Amino acid sequence: MTTASPFDSPEATFLDGQLLVAMPGMGDKRFERAVIYLCAHSADGAMGIIINHPAKRVSFTDLLVQLDVIEPDEAIRLPTSAGNVPVVKGGPVDTGRGFVLHSTDYHVDSSTMEIDGGVSLTATVDVLRAIAKGLGPHRAMLALGYAGWEPGQLEQEIRQMGWLHCPADEALIFDPALDTKYDRALRKIGIDPGSLSSQTGHA
Repeated sequence: MTTASPFDSPEATFLDGQLLVAMPGMGDKRFERAVIYLCAHSADGAMGIIINHPAKRVSFTDLLVQLDVIEPDEAIRLPTSAGNVPVVKGGPVDTGRGFVLHSTDYHVDSSTMEIDGGVSLTATVDVLRAIAKGLGPHRAMLALGYAGWEPGQLEQEIRQMGWLHCPADEALIFDPALDTKYDRALRKIGIDPGSLSSQTGHA
């Protein structure tokens, strides 16, 4: 299968607001079967959040307690929506920091970055406090860390068929069923997951 890269043309094409989908043979275990929402992409590099790798042995409620957003005895009184916020391993960079991808019905001046297609990013504790009070965004996901690329690095990886890409949608980004996102993203591109894995095989 050959797919033309958008970077083969002389005019720059940037993919912020789109999904990156890892090819089976890309060779980096940190990104195996990863689906990444690209928050920023320019000539200066790229930054995105892996949206389908769960953070092991930690829940959103646990993190609210650890970050002193709530007291331990307040956990049972959290709004149902707060308990349903997925926690993912957002990438290998800055893993001790939290990044909240969320719907655009929540915004804090100077803290929230509106990206595209009804998705925003906030990396301050304000959004966590709002969610804990039931005043936060309608849809949200907390990522620990992020994925980053130096200038030209992502473009090169796409040319080498390390990644496919497609338009993003809120339903896929915020769905708590993390284990189905990879196959669903491939189907969104028009690829049968079984066919792709059997064709690619080895790194």
